[in-house]
Amino acid sequence: MINRRNILLGATALSLTAACASTPDANTPAAPATYTAAAFFQTTAYAMSAPTGLGFSPDGRSILISNDSSGVFNAYALSIEGGAAVPLTASTTNATFAESYFPNDERVIVTADQGGNELTHVYVRERDGTLRDLTPGDELKADFLSWRDDGAAFYVISNERNPEAFDLYEYDATSYERRLVYENPGMEISDLSPNGRWLALVRPRTSADSDIFLVNLHTRDMREPRLITEHTGNISYNTHAFTPDTSALLYSTDEHGEFTQAWRYDLATGAKNAVIETEWDVMFITYSPTGRYQVSAVNADGSTEVSIVDTRSNNPIRLTGVPAGDLGGVRFNRDETRIAFTVAADTSPADVFSAPLNTGVATRLTHALSSEINEDVLVEATVVRYPSFDGREIPGILYRPRGSSADNRVPALVYVHGGPGGQSRRGYSASVQHLVNHGYAVFAANNRGSSGYGKTFFHLDDRHHGEVDLQDIVHARRHLETLDWVDNDRIGIMGGSYGGYMVAAALAFEPEAFDVGIDIFGVTNWERTLNSIPPWWASFREALYDEMGDPATDAERHRRISPLFHAANISKPLLVIQGANDPRVLQVESDELVAAVRANNVPVEYVVFPDEGHGFLRKENRVTAQDAYLRFLDQHLRGAAS
Repeated sequence: MINRRNILLGATALSLTAACASTPDANTPAAPATYTAAAFFQTTAYAMSAPTGLGFSPDGRSILISNDSSGVFNAYALSIEGGAAVPLTASTTNATFAESYFPNDERVIVTADQGGNELTHVYVRERDGTLRDLTPGDELKADFLSWRDDGAAFYVISNERNPEAFDLYEYDATSYERRLVYENPGMEISDLSPNGRWLALVRPRTSADSDIFLVNLHTRDMREPRLITEHTGNISYNTHAFTPDTSALLYSTDEHGEFTQAWRYDLATGAKNAVIETEWDVMFITYSPTGRYQVSAVNADGSTEVSIVDTRSNNPIRLTGVPAGDLGGVRFNRDETRIAFTVAADTSPADVFSAPLNTGVATRLTHALSSEINEDVLVEATVVRYPSFDGREIPGILYRPRGSSADNRVPALVYVHGGPGGQSRRGYSASVQHLVNHGYAVFAANNRGSSGYGKTFFHLDDRHHGEVDLQDIVHARRHLETLDWVDNDRIGIMGGSYGGYMVAAALAFEPEAFDVGIDIFGVTNWERTLNSIPPWWASFREALYDEMGDPATDAERHRRISPLFHAANISKPLLVIQGANDPRVLQVESDELVAAVRANNVPVEYVVFPDEGHGFLRKENRVTAQDAYLRFLDQHLRGAAS
């Protein structure tokens, strides 16, 4: 399922989190060990295969994963018995992600773009190790979708025919011959039933209103999608998955309250009924291959709560030997006797585990955190809430450095997530832990417009970006000033993507609110950005314009909230980080802001990565960026006169 608001400016490089509502007691040594950025980024990032792919090898002895242990993401086979992962690809330049094993042999489907340009292609890693590009072309974007349930074919979506629409193709698993299955009229291809008969499409009308359509691909007339969510008013619909027996479509909706629930649509009768109702958003609901096990997750105040239930007995699966943290990426082997999954926490990156379902006793297969780092030195986050300018309560995630106290006050950063519509959540962040380890408090504020706190909160910033949400961020600083262990004279702001925009906006429109800013590929000119969105966003352009404003009619407001046109107000030191291949926030956005602020005789540092896009996938570049953050903060925030 695509979060249409987050996709505008994408996810940022930081993954954050929360737990309880109080500030922790810093009852720790005054001088904990400190580590370099390189040590923190020696952490290995692990990712599971696609949820619609085959995550276990045909013999069940290996798990398909991606990791960046080589410095660049590649595909690996990880034995369920443990030991070193076996590399399946060996890219030294382009991040390559594992999608699926083939049903009956060791071939693997992987995807990769070129230098972060987001124009992904789909490849087969043959048994001899060679890569075959199934989607060749210079300007197209393609992705793996799923397998047909008989294993004889798999499905790929591609915009090669029309840059603004993704069509559905079926590939023969042996010959790789393909056929066009569905020519998309311009909606989002969301899910395909296991037997290849039913295609679910989503059409966003606004950021608050969307619909689901069904297409019967086994009929002659395949060009008339059927609306199954007829409604009035603003209701958001999206899909989770078809059931394995193709009897129903599971979908999400906020029709019945503030939060999205999981519902079931019966394909034969059209009957609808609730599957999961809770006071938080249901993140996903999926099934094991036969449907015996149901896996679901709830976004509970920035943490992920996962349930695995045996549908025959309705009993939950109990796992032992698993550390505290967020469980994710659950994958089943072919006969549903074993699962693989990841567990991540504030102080521990995602590690891969495996467990037989008859006992639930888990085995840890990886150790992602660098052996150089003592995990006990790292810090847990806490969830706090603070009042904004209008009294509304704003949630945030707070990381407090060890040894901080009223007698040892520390500088702080307000961190702003991407989006608009993202959410700072619990989970390990090498970047955050590195800064906290070096004595900087980090407060990730989930300003109004963030997801995860109900639809009313989610839409409070619509067409008020850079205004009401910015005030929430300014008041995050004011909350930090109430903490006796924070140095009130040394508080900066940092963010990536939409968060980078908020950094520039804060410095331009509230020039005295923060002492420094770190802008990571942030928008500076909304007129240009909204007119230059990539063509593959066409299916939700209307919804994007509904939220942000149509550049054809709202140009005056876009200019008013664009920091570039108000850069003369910026008087505080600024660090800007940019990827040269970024298709969402073009490099010119950062180039022009840097030039304008330098004209104010204000200290500006600028780092451009020629081989990155929107988010940095190469480990060496993440280390370079992180070193730049700390060096800049040490000079211009910690080193500033109080």
